[in-house]
This record gives sequence, structure tokens and C-alpha cells, in this order.
Amino acid sequence: MTALPRRTAVVVFLAFAFAYFFSAVLRAVTATLAPTLTAEFDLTARDLGLLAGGFFFGFAATQLPLGTWLDRHGPKKVILSFVGVAVAGCVAFALAGSFWSLLAARVLCGVGVSACLMAPLTGYRRWLDGPGQLRANSWMLMTGSLGMVASTLPVQWMLPLVGWRPLFLLLAVMLAVSSLVLAWQVPGWDLGESPAHEPPSYRQVWRHPYFRRMAPIGFVNYGGMIAVQSLWAGPWMVRVSGYEPLRAATGLFAINLAMLLTFWTWGLLNPVLARRGLGTDRLITWGLPLSLVVLAAIIVAGPSAAAAAWALFCVSSTFVSLAQPAVGMAFPSALAGRALSAYNLVIFAGVFVVQWGIGLLVDAFRSAGATEVGAFRAAFGVFLACAVAAYGWFLMGRRDNPEQPHPARP
Repeated sequence: MTALPRRTAVVVFLAFAFAYFFSAVLRAVTATLAPTLTAEFDLTARDLGLLAGGFFFGFAATQLPLGTWLDRHGPKKVILSFVGVAVAGCVAFALAGSFWSLLAARVLCGVGVSACLMAPLTGYRRWLDGPGQLRANSWMLMTGSLGMVASTLPVQWMLPLVGWRPLFLLLAVMLAVSSLVLAWQVPGWDLGESPAHEPPSYRQVWRHPYFRRMAPIGFVNYGGMIAVQSLWAGPWMVRVSGYEPLRAATGLFAINLAMLLTFWTWGLLNPVLARRGLGTDRLITWGLPLSLVVLAAIIVAGPSAAAAAWALFCVSSTFVSLAQPAVGMAFPSALAGRALSAYNLVIFAGVFVVQWGIGLLVDAFRSAGATEVGAFRAAFGVFLACAVAAYGWFLMGRRDNPEQPHPARP
């Protein structure tokens, strides 16, 4: 492992974080724009779920080749290539004239930013020690939450002034600037550091018992948390709790601010907890049920549950975010790109399924005669049942896997 000097590591982190910030804005902005896009393009709940999920479909579709390219070419070359696609996607979205052109552009945006987290995490696996990886992962997620904060009230305030189309052109410009920063600051990849005695492949990842144990909670619980944070918390506040769009945007701002503070705290605590023997598996076992209890309470409360309740759900779900760096550390660095990208594929496939699935369920329950509030409660009840089942699978896997995967030697 080639550890970066502390000063260099900080600069590299900031360069990656700059790009990831704007990728997070792009990911979450549909929640704030949902009322505007729904009115302009006459979208149903199914359409809205598909539009938001299309981003994650494009994101997930690239993860397997992305992992191979990261291991082979390194984070710098890969992320620079992908960010160019994101710039094109933002321009296409700004120029879209129909739902289908919006959807195609949204998929393109998802493809373009799909390396903005996996590239740095792959680099951190080689450049940082175990506690440093945990801290960097949490603070990258904190940066993502900051981007999601920026996608709420700031975007809502800008809409009357510039409109949503110029907003996407501005995102295209900022992503182009981020690519210049990455080209300037991120080091290259020394392929000679990778071991040659065992050719890396995805078979080694898929067959690993720890990966299999973590996959269901990544798909349902982690994917569901992102689906709520990046889309469905907004429509719930508008259509169930009766919020006006500006008040809903304020609620989303509060949710994402809570997530930002939570990930900042995780970054501080993770190295301390690891030194005290409180590993990833134990923390997930104890902490994840909190999110299930909160979700059940939200369903029961219905219209009374709004921004504060969804913030508590998202914050209590962050225990599952510890799984991602743990999966990366369970594999040697030569497999880091594949392992992290494969798990990211699981997560964002889950985001797509949950986002679109909730929309389909809401429309289906409405067609069956349920009220708007009843349809949302029933749809989230199905999601809760799936989340409980995924957590049960995680608990059953304890006998086959270590309490905490330790960083493997490269």
C-alpha cells in the first residue's frame, strides 16, 4: 500500500469532494423540482418515480465495467472520462421538451456521475490506512449530504429567478470545472502495485460470503434510505402532509442538513469505535432496527409525520452506510474497484427499484380505491416489510462471516 502524505491526502480528498458535491446536487435535485416538473410535463407518481429512478438506472448500469476500469486504469483517468458524460447529460436535460427526453437525459446524468464516489473510495483503499478509509468514506458521504442540502432551499430560491433549465446548464459548467481540478490534483495509478499471482475478477467478489451477507441490506435498506432522501420525502410532505412546495423544500433542507451532520459525526467516531472493538457488523446489528421502528411510526402517523420524522428515519438508517467501506476492506486492494463498484451496483439498483416501486405501488393502491394518504402508507408498508426481511438475512449470516472485516494486505 502506498500511503499519501497527510497534506497530499487532504488535497486529493478535497478535489474528489468538489466533484462529488455537484454529483449529489444532480442526484437529489428532482425531489425539489418534483412539483415544477409534475406541473410542466403532467407527470403521474409512476412517471416521477421512473424519472428519479432513471438516474440510478444509468448509475447502476455502469458499475460492473466501472470496477474493472478502476482497478485497471486508476481513479483519475476513469473519473475524468465519466464527468464529461455528466456534463452532456445536464445540457440534454436543460434542453429536454418531453418526459422521454427528460428520462434519457437523466439516465445519461446517472452514467456520468457514477464514478464520483467509487473512484475516490478505490483510491482511498490504496492510499489510506483502515481508520483513514472509514473517516474518508463518511466525510465523502457528508460532502454528498452538503450537495443534497444545496439541492433543496437554494434551488427552490433560484427557480423563480432563473428557472430549472438554466440551473442544469450551471451544473454542467460546475462539473466541467471539477474535472479540471481533478486533472490537476489527483495522482496517477501505479499499476505495478497490483499483485499478479491471482488475476482479479468479479467471481471472487460475488462468491465472497461477506459480500453476500451485506447485499440485501445494501439493496433494500441503504437503497431505500437514498430513495427517500432523494425523492419520496418530498412528495410525502406535499401529498400526504399537505405542505406547500417551499415548505417541502425547507423540510428537505432540514433532512439533508441532519444527514450532513450525521456523516460528519460518523467520520469522527469511526476510528475511535474501531479501536474499541465496535466493528461494522455490531454497529449495524444494534443500530439498523432503529430505522425500522421509525419507518413503522411514520406509516402509522400518516399526515402527522413530515420533515422531522423523515430526518429521523434517514439519520437512523446511516448505520448501513458503514457496510460500504467494510466490504471494500474485506478484499485486497487489487480487487477494491470491483468490490466497491459491485456493492454500489447493489445499492443503486435498490434505489432504482425502491424509487420506481413506491411510485408504482402508490398508483396501484390509488387505482384500487385507496385515498392518497392510504396509498402512500400502504406503499411504504410494503417497503418496510422488505427492509425487515433484509435485516433478518443480515442477522442470519453472522455464523458465516467475521464480526468485522479487517483491511487485507495488498
